Amino acid sequence: MSDYEVIVVGGGHAGIEASLACARLGHKTMMLTLSISNIGKMPCNPSVGGPAKGVVVREIDALGGQMPITADKTALQFKMLNTAKGPGVRALRVQSDKIAYGKMMQSVCLHQENLTVKEGMAVKLNTEHGKVTGITLKDGSFISAEIVILTTGTYMAGLNMISSEVVPGGPDREETTADLSASLREAGIETFRLKTGTPPRVLTASIDFSKTKEEPGTPEFAAFSETTEEILPFEKQVKCYMTWTVPKTHEIILANLKKSSMYSGVVKGVGPRYCPSIEDKLVRFSDKPRHLLFLEPESLSMDTTYVQGFSTSLPRDVQEEMTHTLPGFEHCVIKKYAYAIEYDAVDPVQMKPDLENRVIENLFTAGQINGTSGYEEAAGQGILAGINAAMKLEGREPLILGRDEAYIGVLIDDLTTKGTLEPYRLLTSRAEFRLLLRHDNASARLLEKGYRVGLISQKRYDDFLKSRQELAELKETLRDSKVMLDDEMFRTVLSPKADIKFEHKGENGYELVRRPGVTTRDILAVLKAEADPALCEKCDIEIKYEGYIEKAKREAAKLRAMDEIVLGTEFNYDEVEHLSIEGRQKLMKYRPLTMGQASRISGVNPADIAVLAIAMKQGKGRR
Repeated sequence: MSDYEVIVVGGGHAGIEASLACARLGHKTMMLTLSISNIGKMPCNPSVGGPAKGVVVREIDALGGQMPITADKTALQFKMLNTAKGPGVRALRVQSDKIAYGKMMQSVCLHQENLTVKEGMAVKLNTEHGKVTGITLKDGSFISAEIVILTTGTYMAGLNMISSEVVPGGPDREETTADLSASLREAGIETFRLKTGTPPRVLTASIDFSKTKEEPGTPEFAAFSETTEEILPFEKQVKCYMTWTVPKTHEIILANLKKSSMYSGVVKGVGPRYCPSIEDKLVRFSDKPRHLLFLEPESLSMDTTYVQGFSTSLPRDVQEEMTHTLPGFEHCVIKKYAYAIEYDAVDPVQMKPDLENRVIENLFTAGQINGTSGYEEAAGQGILAGINAAMKLEGREPLILGRDEAYIGVLIDDLTTKGTLEPYRLLTSRAEFRLLLRHDNASARLLEKGYRVGLISQKRYDDFLKSRQELAELKETLRDSKVMLDDEMFRTVLSPKADIKFEHKGENGYELVRRPGVTTRDILAVLKAEADPALCEKCDIEIKYEGYIEKAKREAAKLRAMDEIVLGTEFNYDEVEHLSIEGRQKLMKYRPLTMGQASRISGVNPADIAVLAIAMKQGKGRR
């Protein structure tokens, strides 16, 4: 009998969600972390959410995860982004207190039933006949498990770099090991090198904020978790600021470019395309006269500001010189210098859509080890890995999210069908059905799945059903209502907002909400009725964008039909004639489970899919 049912290696954002999901589903779980104080650590930006990422956090909430609850509880500022744009790109972002966030996550994990937290370093993944048996620690001890989930972040074979100075280590030069990734390669898993980095942290009191631009939060109530009832009052929320680089900044950086780890040849891994270092920005966007930087407080218990957008691996003296050129930073004190970090990741195309490895049975991976970037992407993978580990232990079907069901589904599908050569970042543009994947409807999409899995309580599920019924009733109220031209409330509430001309004597409220400038709350005011503001906002979106939403659903149905045509990992592509050479090679390498996945593999063209469909009708390829 194994020591544990599940061992989760790592206590970062992926490891937390994976560990809690397994433990909350009743399975004996161990979280292995270098230090308990590292659980929930924010080694990069002190924030949660943002475009696409904020919706991921809402999805984690709908599945029963912890990140949204902790993010709400420890946030210093709440800000809804893109409110002037369509609902498909709106998202919440919070400025986090990184110390409070970590402490809350540590407390949650230490007090979770069925979860044991152990300090130590994994140096070997043990397998037998292609199946996980457990892990070996640095001290030589062996811990057995039925399932192992690796969430090692940037700690595998990590290298910290400032210019030509290269020191082995994970974030902040913490302990690292090359032995674990070496054992993965010995077991047949392919790894590759990636690079990321952080900007300098500056003493807040040394910044002259009068020379910067204030970036306030959003006054209206907003939260990641639907269980959150109170947040930090707006008047107590902290302020964030913006500043810009100047020509002198660019001059200093370009004059010292060859001293950067990235441009001196020290860095071997590929850096993030969508979060590049400042020196990379100047090279790639040489026509830009300045670059925007965000100034973000790290914690109420720390007098430091994170200079978002100023990541670099230039020498310390150059960092001092270039930072002092920024408006407001003329006399700043750098408390922590920027650095780059390089690390081992596994090729994500070796994963199944449930995040289990194709090469080694009962091995799951989640987070930056899969080539992603960002706390939110890591947590989203973590909760899916934890759920599916539990599902496998229980002999139940895995939870696989479609591209039309969740941004988490888009993320995992991209990784498993396309792979990545650089740190993957989730963007709204990656989701072809982003109007279906909105901030406001995460529960409608996923809460029932979380309930069926077992991570959503009966009470919360009942509350969800009640809210859906209330929304349906609100729409029916609007349909049944009739607003008259001579109504006094019409003249005072609706007439000033929109050029409304009725074809008949009156019009129902549902049709009026379709019009620009008219909201559900306006109609209710005319009807002298009330409803929850959040419910009214959902009603507005579903009515105003009804036609677009229905069109997206039809397109999604076509994709889902493709994903229901099962190929399986044993499909024999050698029996299929007329496939392109590249298409055959890619199909044999990635082994897509469905026709839909096959169609999304880079190098498999539409002609290959047509040929494959004909072959399947003829009964070819089946073993």
